[in-house]
Amino acid sequence: MLKQANYCIPFLLVACIITGCQNYKATTSSANIKLPVTFTGNADTLSIARLPIKDFFTDPYLISLIDTAIAANPDILTAVQRIEIAKANVRYNASQLLPQINAAANAGVEKYGDYTMNGVGNYDTNFSPNINGDQRIPNPVPNYFLGFQSSWEVDLWGKLNDRKKAAYARFLASHSGYRLVITSLTSQIAQLYYQLLALDTELKIIRKNIALQDKALEIVKIQKQGGRATELAVQQFQAQLLRTKSLEYQTQQQVKETENQLNFFTGNFDKPVKRDTSITSAKLPGLLAAGIPAQLLLNRPDIQAAELELAAMNADIRVARKNFLPALTLTPYLGYNAFKSALLFNPGSFTYGILGGITAPIFNRKMLKADLERTIAESKVALYNYQKTILAGFQEVSNGLNGIENYNQLYLLKQQELQSLNNALSVANDLYLVGRANYLEIITAQQSVLDAELGLANTKRNIFSSAINLYQAVGGGWR
Repeated sequence: MLKQANYCIPFLLVACIITGCQNYKATTSSANIKLPVTFTGNADTLSIARLPIKDFFTDPYLISLIDTAIAANPDILTAVQRIEIAKANVRYNASQLLPQINAAANAGVEKYGDYTMNGVGNYDTNFSPNINGDQRIPNPVPNYFLGFQSSWEVDLWGKLNDRKKAAYARFLASHSGYRLVITSLTSQIAQLYYQLLALDTELKIIRKNIALQDKALEIVKIQKQGGRATELAVQQFQAQLLRTKSLEYQTQQQVKETENQLNFFTGNFDKPVKRDTSITSAKLPGLLAAGIPAQLLLNRPDIQAAELELAAMNADIRVARKNFLPALTLTPYLGYNAFKSALLFNPGSFTYGILGGITAPIFNRKMLKADLERTIAESKVALYNYQKTILAGFQEVSNGLNGIENYNQLYLLKQQELQSLNNALSVANDLYLVGRANYLEIITAQQSVLDAELGLANTKRNIFSSAINLYQAVGGGWR
């Protein structure tokens, strides 16, 4: 029987290993995306993603706002703590590769029954002439241990190392997440800043037109007194003036809301936002080339984070598959052990030992299989997110490039339109004075000039918005 048992034990171990290996098949998720060779423009031109913030934005007030936000914004501080969490997770998983050594101080007592192996053996030992008084076993039997105990799972299949790799990939992804927060915050602040400049310009335009329309109202009132205009004309001019004044208050509210948003991002309360005087005098960055898609992949933090998360999920799959394989665990110990406290530090109480064991899953395989299927599904989600991020990034770059070009052309046409409308207003005023044009033509001409001036300021803001979007789309704004 003993000889049969000796054969059965190795056979069972080999069977467990074979069974586990049948469930271990290397599986990874990879994205096969072929990007176009270039975006529009020259592929050899330096990508704006490489430009530091202070080189892309030249307005010192805007740079100051961005610097303040990076130092105090809660989202930035939260991203920093996510990096610390990921760093601690890397250290934790790396420590799993090393033996876990603990200092141990144990004390206990146990009474053995008279009809147990230990009870009979201890009783018989106490009558042996080969032991002295200190070696006689009391009943109940105390047990004291002071020393070190260890547990070490030997990484036979690289499972623990794969866990460390997954943790490290997520640590790198947290860095990319931090850069993504900075990029997004930089873009939001810049968008709000230039929106504020555009609103300031609109306020100046509205107030200038209020003065002109107020003067026109006074003129038509005088003409009414002289019989050259009717009350209807007076009411029409007054209605136009009131409408323009209402635009002033509406724009002032938008200015206040935009200032409050900037204060929120910079960690301030109701603080005046220092800024330039007009968006029309603001200068665009001189370099607006997108670069090649390879640079897009290297510079966009969200794509980097998605790629690293995909790598981490592939490592998780390897871990889930290796959970089916047998695990070898060593449990050594070293210290003093005795059943009398007075003898605990006696040299004869010094003890050490080691126990090794191999465990393989048998009845919990369904749980491990479910965990594997969950991990594979999560890896596919990470893959689809990676593909989606790349596609979204390409679209954003394309939109930004075309937006800059189209809005620049639109701005030129708007300038010509405004010039023509100013000329038309001047002609309408001259014709009205000689009685060859009615007051409705004057009102229409004045309203057209106001709309064109506001549209021109809004178009200039859209040019800056497209440039900022392009800068963010190629991964700039965090250096």
